[in-house]
Amino acid sequence: MITQQHQTEKPRPAFHQGELEAQRLAKVSDVASLADAFIRDHMPEQHRDFFASLPFLVVTGGDAEGHPWVSLFEGPAGFAVSPDTRRLSIASQLHHDDPIANAFARGSKIGILGIELATRRRNRLNGKAFPSERGLVVEVEQCFGNCPQYIRQRAWEHVGRRDTKTALKSDRLDLDQQARVKNSDTFFVGSGRRAGGSLHTDGYDASHRGGAKGFVSVTDNGTQLHFPDYAGNNYFNTIGNLLDDPRIGLLFVDFATGNLLHIAGTARVEWQPEHSPDPDALRMIHVAIEKVIDRPGASALRWSEPAAAKIALKVIDKVKESDLVTSFHLAPHDGVSLPPFKPGQYLPIELDVPGHAGCVTRTYSLSGPATRQIYRISVKREKRGLASTFLHKQIRVGDTMVAYPPAGEFILPDGDRPVVLASVGVGITPMIPMLHAAIKASPSRRIYFAHGARDGLNHSFGFEVDEMVAQNTSVRRKIFYSHPRDSDVEGRDFDVRGRIDAHSLLNFGGGADADYILCGPAGFIAVIRNDLEACGVPSTQIHYETFGPSS
Repeated sequence: MITQQHQTEKPRPAFHQGELEAQRLAKVSDVASLADAFIRDHMPEQHRDFFASLPFLVVTGGDAEGHPWVSLFEGPAGFAVSPDTRRLSIASQLHHDDPIANAFARGSKIGILGIELATRRRNRLNGKAFPSERGLVVEVEQCFGNCPQYIRQRAWEHVGRRDTKTALKSDRLDLDQQARVKNSDTFFVGSGRRAGGSLHTDGYDASHRGGAKGFVSVTDNGTQLHFPDYAGNNYFNTIGNLLDDPRIGLLFVDFATGNLLHIAGTARVEWQPEHSPDPDALRMIHVAIEKVIDRPGASALRWSEPAAAKIALKVIDKVKESDLVTSFHLAPHDGVSLPPFKPGQYLPIELDVPGHAGCVTRTYSLSGPATRQIYRISVKREKRGLASTFLHKQIRVGDTMVAYPPAGEFILPDGDRPVVLASVGVGITPMIPMLHAAIKASPSRRIYFAHGARDGLNHSFGFEVDEMVAQNTSVRRKIFYSHPRDSDVEGRDFDVRGRIDAHSLLNFGGGADADYILCGPAGFIAVIRNDLEACGVPSTQIHYETFGPSS
């Protein structure tokens, strides 16, 4: 999921030809037309604050031959700061044995990933690097958020200075290195494109890959590794780069020891895997290993999984909300209070799916009122959804599941300004707790609830919303059906035949002074956001979260 607020200035075309070709091969070519809503040529305020809060940054650059490598910049709190929306200043130096220690001459391209493992947030930034007395200043060319789905939660701590052991170099992975790779659930990828050199779409990308332990495999002789490519934001930055330049860099971090294992090689994308080890894998990436640099204790950071933070939950009810959406009511297994959550946040859960190696991790918006006695998640059954199919077909009342504390930045803004909650499809799930909370916090606050569904069979939470509207004169609702059935009654089941658009929201009653909270597919968000701004709604009053294949 991407959660962002916008400025009105639109970035330049977001994708190069390799990325566009990858999107075509994956049959998601419409993504390019939506990118202006999500990819910017500057950092919004929340991204600036996010980068400044991190203890490390994942960075990709090129060696003397332009081959991408991945490494870490790290430092004390505030070592990375943003003096303005187009610059990120990094007060950190790479050690001389780092493969990209000398990569960043004046104007060199750089790819940066900011990732917070404890909260599973991540943002990406691409730009040009300029050496400074304390490290680097990066001029931003592209900045955007990423989905948290495959990020494993970990807490970090500083342990002091890095180890000074000699780096080990080879052309293949030895048995110990193979074991570390096979046992990993997280690694980082570097790729690049240098077709024109000066274009804003040229340069390097730093990306994250995660999965169940064992999702990366290695050949017995240590010369090749393979990893799946799962559903993501459909931008195909990494794969698009690889179509233009198959050179790839990988970084495996030993979170317990601080060892950094850098790998450089050549990648091949298998678009239709014949023998995929993972049913969730849409593609496989095969890497022929060429260089290995193993740096013991190279990081002064250590990470640990917050085992104590895991929550054992018992399913106390299972409710069918619509034709495809089912809610699961979850109570603490030990009877104690649940960690609190803010309306709009999501719940990370782990599922033990039979026949699937390792735990399957997913995040679902919390869809019930913000209490400490019961969580409610509402899950849409997807045709190829491993987790959603398991939940719908296998999970029963009385079963247990494991979750992590709620997280997420998509929350109801404070204040008494009128608020418009607008969603389509399963995007209604975070809106329900927001509606509950807004009514409770300020009964006189004007609230406009708009939701779009295909028809009555696909309309979730209709009765719950109607009850809240009936009990509160400050709340108005408007329901849109794009393809109502003959049995759907206009004026009772729905209000408008058609789809939600910006003008219908503005005329609903909120006007340009309201906060607009949007949740739905990327196409819905992109059109509504652009049209609201064109009609005079300030970007700071537009908040959104996307879901689905383009999130």
